[in-house]
Amino acid sequence: MSISAHNLVWGVRHKTIVADVSLSVAPGETLGLIGPNGSGKSSLLRLLAGLKQPLSGRVEILGQDIARVPRRTLARQVAFVQQNAATDTNVSVRDVVRLGRTPHRSALSGWSAADEAVVSAALERVDMTGHRAQAWQTLSGGERQRVHIARALAQSPQVMFLDEPTNHLDIHHQIEILRMVRDLDLTSIVALHDLNLAAMFCDRIVVLKAGAVVDCGTPDAVLTETLLRDVFRVNAEVCAGPIPCQTHIRFKAA
Repeated sequence: MSISAHNLVWGVRHKTIVADVSLSVAPGETLGLIGPNGSGKSSLLRLLAGLKQPLSGRVEILGQDIARVPRRTLARQVAFVQQNAATDTNVSVRDVVRLGRTPHRSALSGWSAADEAVVSAALERVDMTGHRAQAWQTLSGGERQRVHIARALAQSPQVMFLDEPTNHLDIHHQIEILRMVRDLDLTSIVALHDLNLAAMFCDRIVVLKAGAVVDCGTPDAVLTETLLRDVFRVNAEVCAGPIPCQTHIRFKAA
């Protein structure tokens, strides 16, 4: 397995936010994390990426306990894309993507042709080469998310974590971003709030409620009318197509 979590527990001020979570992700798989607001999706994602330390339990990436992996080494293996990373600094798209090379460079090393090649390849992968000199502040929301992903790709990771990367984007850009993530040659874990997008683009889905795993499996197996009612408190009709990625949810008015 690329990623495995074993009995993760985390919380603050005597409140448990992630409750005894165990899961595994296969190489090249796209795993979706879904659940109501406050279910622990973002906290679990940060635990899996090593950005938070669990109170108990452990995370293994590529067979290594990440608690024993130096931070710089871990940053070469995994990348994290936030919901709405922002900056007021007047920087270009290329400058933002260049930050992804930081884990691979020492304090005294200069910028190399190899670094530039990686940045160029990352920009090309997200179809932003033509914007490399453009100012960050002039980009649309969808373009900024593409640049975030390019910066993550510049880290040359094997695993990518994405925290609601389609938040506040229109439907065209939501589909565009998730299709691009799915087509990357990486293991990906993505927290999503849109259930239909999770069904379209994730190989498997983990459903969280109150910090605990309620169910895990393919979208067509997990997204049932009973689960939607019990976990999300909505009435819906689940329309299953001939293949799992065609599972579609129609919400019913109360």
